[in-house]
Amino acid sequence: MKALVTGATSGIGKCIAKSLYRRGWELILTGRDESVLRSLSDELGGCETVSADLADRKEVMKVYEFCRGKNVDMLVNNAGYGIFGEFDKTDLDDEINMINVNITALHILTKLFLRDFKQRGRGRILNVASVAGFMTGPLLSSYYASKNYVLRLSIAIYEELRRAKSPVTITVLCPGPVNTNFNNRAGVTFSAKPVSPEFAAEYAVKKALAGKLFAIPGLGIKACAIGQRFIPHKLLAAVTYNVQHAKKRTGRKEK
Repeated sequence: MKALVTGATSGIGKCIAKSLYRRGWELILTGRDESVLRSLSDELGGCETVSADLADRKEVMKVYEFCRGKNVDMLVNNAGYGIFGEFDKTDLDDEINMINVNITALHILTKLFLRDFKQRGRGRILNVASVAGFMTGPLLSSYYASKNYVLRLSIAIYEELRRAKSPVTITVLCPGPVNTNFNNRAGVTFSAKPVSPEFAAEYAVKKALAGKLFAIPGLGIKACAIGQRFIPHKLLAAVTYNVQHAKKRTGRKEK
């Protein structure tokens, strides 16, 4: 069995790669930092790597072409990041790059690998979203919107596969706060106790291998995902704004 893991050089992606490796999976890892990829490859038995910046569509296609003919059995779309700040003040170029990574790259890889998996009659897709995908997120507006896209796309594909009685499965990971470099890159601090990336990754892999649609680690986060549907949209946006504003780092400029 072989898996492609994007965003594999740190955080949840790295932990998912390690979890699959412990289960005997062969790996293809991708990330932007070639030296980190080489180091991780050495740690994981000399697995294949392909460096790529998934904000560039040509680089996304490079990853897919690298994997063609290698009988990939699982696609893990993990690469992604967030940008904190009021929508009119965040940097447009940085935001477009984020959308390209969080949405466009995931969309392309999901479509192309899904076609391959359905033709072969087997395969698993694990898309990394967030509990943010169930909500509206002032001050992290584009990030929340991108994870809404990942979540809704994954649910739609699940239903199409179910109706077609396909053996191909899709799982969407929706964690709450995870102790990774995400908040450093977004420019905020945690407002709630995070889970470890190891825990989130192991939970996601188990759900994906079982063919489950949702992987939502933690009872509190599951309650949050369910409970938000009973709160009016404007009230939920106001609550989320207060939560995100409390995370803002003193003295750090918004991008």
